[in-house]
Amino acid sequence: MKKRAIILGSTGSVGRRTLEVLADLSEEWEIAGLTAGSRYQQLADQANRFRPEAVAIARADGGADLDAALAYSPTIHSGDRALLDLVDSVPCDCVISAVVGAGGLAATLRAVELGRRIALANKEALVIAGSLVMRLAEQNGAEIIPVDSEHSAIFQAMHAGRAGDVHKVYLTASGGPFRTWSREAMDAITVEDALRHPTWEMGPKITIDSATMMNKALEIVEARWLFDLKPDQIGVVIHPESIIHSLVEYCDGSLIAQLGRPDMRTPIQYALTYPKRHPCPTRRLDLAAVCQLNLHPPDTQAFPALRLGHEVARRGGTAGAVLNAANEAAVDLFREGVIPFCDIARQTEQALTEHEFIASPTLEDLLDADRWARQKVARCITC
Repeated sequence: MKKRAIILGSTGSVGRRTLEVLADLSEEWEIAGLTAGSRYQQLADQANRFRPEAVAIARADGGADLDAALAYSPTIHSGDRALLDLVDSVPCDCVISAVVGAGGLAATLRAVELGRRIALANKEALVIAGSLVMRLAEQNGAEIIPVDSEHSAIFQAMHAGRAGDVHKVYLTASGGPFRTWSREAMDAITVEDALRHPTWEMGPKITIDSATMMNKALEIVEARWLFDLKPDQIGVVIHPESIIHSLVEYCDGSLIAQLGRPDMRTPIQYALTYPKRHPCPTRRLDLAAVCQLNLHPPDTQAFPALRLGHEVARRGGTAGAVLNAANEAAVDLFREGVIPFCDIARQTEQALTEHEFIASPTLEDLLDADRWARQKVARCITC
């Protein structure tokens, strides 16, 4: 029998790459469910091709539009609980969590409670609720396999030794489009500038997070929970070529790195097929053609988001929910032309400083912190 997959966020950049991978693995896998936020026509096109038994759209009034665009009759879920209801009702072997932002948290948590394998591209689930997610995974026997290229690299490199022998991990970062810009020049960055990533093809929100290096801040928090690390065990190095995807340093000084072309299809396929490896879904890396690999420390003064990531990893509690929500709200305001680029990190830091911290939050506490942070950023604009 074929294994069954659900993709949360199938119309986003990771979701689309996942569909490509699953099409190549069609002898072993079938798609049982697809979900989207508001792009009903794109979701319908995907569903008409792959024929999942259920589809879901989070837009409250999207069900009728989706139904009209479908060429067959799957179960349709729509509204705030659409993703959660689909996960609840469709049996599967793997849930690919690829929704950008906090919107995928509830459905991802439900998949963990059901003991599914989670191919996790939605880093926000661990940033917001890392302790809760990992505790539920242990209680319910859920597997969490990272899809982020950096965390997939760490996951793979950690197979070279025991977890207790890990001295430090290093997340690599391309540095985004502004790694060589002066701080004065960064004050004039436009949305178009921020969306020009030098190596990766990603959606707009993730691309801007890469430009501010907030994506690396989120990944620091994600790595803390995913691999049960102390914050001072997580470092960041700038690697413009994006060939070394991350490194693990062991207590004997050995550094184990995972290298490959910058293509999301590789970590997606590995998360689906682990512990097996399948033939390369993309062109192989030609090391002779690369010639040179550069690594250097980040400028935390120009990119203060990195400092925020370590602060949140140390504090835990509601800090991750505030970091993620304030950043999402600030990125939206930047894309709308309301605030300058450098204010994204400033607004996020202000929210972190002023929020009422809870060390051991419930899920409701985390959702309250999320709402508060978004409102805080919005109020700062009207002050």
